[in-house]
Amino acid sequence: MDLLTPVLFLELALLGIGTGFMAGLLGIGGGMLMVPFITYILGSVGVEADLAVKMAIATSMATIIFTSMSSVRAHHRRGAVRWDIARRLAPGIVIGSLVASLGVFALLKGSWLALFFAAFVTFSATQMFLDKKPKPTRQMPGTAGQLAAGGFIGFLSGLVGAGGGFVSVPFMTWCNVAIHNAVATSAALGFPIAMSNVVGYVIAGQQVPGLPPASFGYIWLPALAVVAAGSVLTAPLGARAAHALPVAVLKKVFATILYLLAAYMAWKGLSA
Repeated sequence: MDLLTPVLFLELALLGIGTGFMAGLLGIGGGMLMVPFITYILGSVGVEADLAVKMAIATSMATIIFTSMSSVRAHHRRGAVRWDIARRLAPGIVIGSLVASLGVFALLKGSWLALFFAAFVTFSATQMFLDKKPKPTRQMPGTAGQLAAGGFIGFLSGLVGAGGGFVSVPFMTWCNVAIHNAVATSAALGFPIAMSNVVGYVIAGQQVPGLPPASFGYIWLPALAVVAAGSVLTAPLGARAAHALPVAVLKKVFATILYLLAAYMAWKGLSA
């Protein structure tokens, strides 16, 4: 199987450029975009459908390591990252991520992961699209509450290969954190989410039959290299755009993209 053809290289490069921009813009780490596209690409080169979904999730998460570092620098320069929130959510995120990637991820079939991805992304998109206003007195929970919330975010991220923005951004805005601060803080949280999950995916993916050449556990290294290179270049541009767009537009862009990708992954899960 000659995987890295010129056409495939171009597809992955364009994917990296697009997802990097959206990661900076929406604080979603790019995973919501990458998983469906990498699933499609792996399937087109002969990887079995169930395994393709799992490898797409793992590879997407690995690219978030690089995308997060690039986009969070741009947000930090604008003073938008709420580091106090990030520090309290991060320990729970690490624990939840490891539980998902080391245990549950390996046990579930790829078709079930695809359907779970579609269902939860649809829910998140609906919450964003409706733009329900939180009670003005609601604030972020205390340290224990944020630890639990971080565990939930990390666990869900590990199952769907996303940087957590699809959960953390709605959660923070529900707690009256300004949307631009929520997006920026979500970008910062992408790094501990990605690092913890990647460790789990590599360990859990050892000795899995049917992996294509140049795989490291469940991670497909050619896609990781090309997509990460493209995304690092464009993530700062997306972060700049995030601070120029009005809040209502930002939320509706977020929701619309998630609906489309949820529909594709639901189709993949049902047809697998």
